[in-house]
Amino acid sequence: MSRTATVLAGFILVASTGGIISATAEQRSPVVVELFTSQGCSSCPPANANLITLSQRPDVLVLSFAVTYWDRLGWKDTFGKPEFTERQVIYEPALEQFGPYTPQMVVNGSTTAVGNRLEDVEALIASAAPLPGPALDLGTAILSIAAGNAPASGADIWRVTYDPRTVEVPIGRGENTGRTLAHTHVVHALENLGNWTGTALDLPVLPVPNGFKTAILVQERNGGPILAAVTN
Repeated sequence: MSRTATVLAGFILVASTGGIISATAEQRSPVVVELFTSQGCSSCPPANANLITLSQRPDVLVLSFAVTYWDRLGWKDTFGKPEFTERQVIYEPALEQFGPYTPQMVVNGSTTAVGNRLEDVEALIASAAPLPGPALDLGTAILSIAAGNAPASGADIWRVTYDPRTVEVPIGRGENTGRTLAHTHVVHALENLGNWTGTALDLPVLPVPNGFKTAILVQERNGGPILAAVTN
C-alpha cells in the first residue's frame, strides 16, 4: 500500500472511530423525564404507569417527585416533600405555565406535557436535543465534572437519591381511596451540591441506602434546562 493510501486509510479509521465515540457519549447522556405526581390525585395513576413504561428505556432517566399540595384532600403522600413541590413551582415560569399541576412531566428541564399522555411525552423525548455538557463521571465516592461552557451565573449541581424499583402503596383516604398505586424511580432526597462555573470540579458523593441510586443533574439556575445528567 502506498504512503498516501495508508494515510487515507488511517484518516478514515480515526474519523469512523470518532463517530463511534461521539455516538457512545450521546448514549451515556440520557433524556431526563421528571414526573410531578401525588397519591392524592385521581389523575395521577395513569401517569405513574407511563413512567414505569418509560423507565424500561435505556436512553431515558425517569424521576418521580411527589408533591405535597394534594395532601389537603385527606391523604398525605408517603413520598411527598416540600422541596419537591418547590422544584416544580420554580419550573413553571420558565415553562410558561400558570401554576403547578399534576400529573406533569418535564423533559430535560425545558419542555413539558401532561403526564398521563404518553404519546405527547414520547414526542418530546424524540425531539430532545443531546444534553450540551459538561461530561460527568460518577464514581463510588467522587463526582467529576469536566470543564466546559457554563451559563453566566453558573449552573446548579443537583444530587438526586431515588429508588429504581417499582413499589406499591395502598391508599387509605382521598381521591384514590382503596386503590394500591404502583410507583417507580421515586425520589427520596434532593440536594444542591453547589454551583458549576465552567471549570473542572471534583466533589465527594456520599453513599445511598441499599438498593437506591444516585443521579446527578447539572442545570441552569431558576428552573432552566438540564445541561448534563448521569446515574449509577
